[in-house]
Amino acid sequence: MGFITHCWKSAKAELRRLARWALGAWLLVASCAWAQTSVAELTELRAERRDAALYVTAQLKLELGPAVEDALVKGLAVHFVAEAEVMRDRWYWYDRKIGIATRYYRLAFQPLTRRWRLNVSNEPISGAGLGGSISQNFETLSEALGVIRRQSGWKVAEMAELDLDARQYIAYRFRLDISQLPRPFQIAAGNQAEWTLVASRQLRLTTDMVR
Repeated sequence: MGFITHCWKSAKAELRRLARWALGAWLLVASCAWAQTSVAELTELRAERRDAALYVTAQLKLELGPAVEDALVKGLAVHFVAEAEVMRDRWYWYDRKIGIATRYYRLAFQPLTRRWRLNVSNEPISGAGLGGSISQNFETLSEALGVIRRQSGWKVAEMAELDLDARQYIAYRFRLDISQLPRPFQIAAGNQAEWTLVASRQLRLTTDMVR
């Protein structure tokens, strides 16, 4: 009887040890997965008046998860869209749009040169229509993302279009545009957090900004 009791206590101790090990392993995997998730956070958004126009500057914390990076390395181009709208409050209807600035980014890896190409345009960029965009090549992915992270000097409205007595604000939004992915990738990406990159914020315009 004593032998059986001893064995049972040893088995319970072993089960507790295995449970602690399994929990630790799960927490380690979960923390690694969390650390590798794509990130898009707006760290700065400001507006300033220059030359009778209103300009916007935005700064992003932008990191791509392993699934997105792997797709890029395998030849898939990834598109981003950043948009800043100047809006005027209207209590009786939808807020009125005063001005807008939009940037389209196409990021791709070039296997032959092992370099990263970033196309930037004020118009939507298609796979075949890169002619109207500005193209830059980079040695590393981090360098290419650095251009996307820093968005400065966007003209969003003429000062003459703003109303000094009205309540106005800037609505900023940045996103990864999965609609530009091939159809099979669109379906798969729609269910993966790594591909759900969105950052948005509103900035209320003060009297000092519009005078």
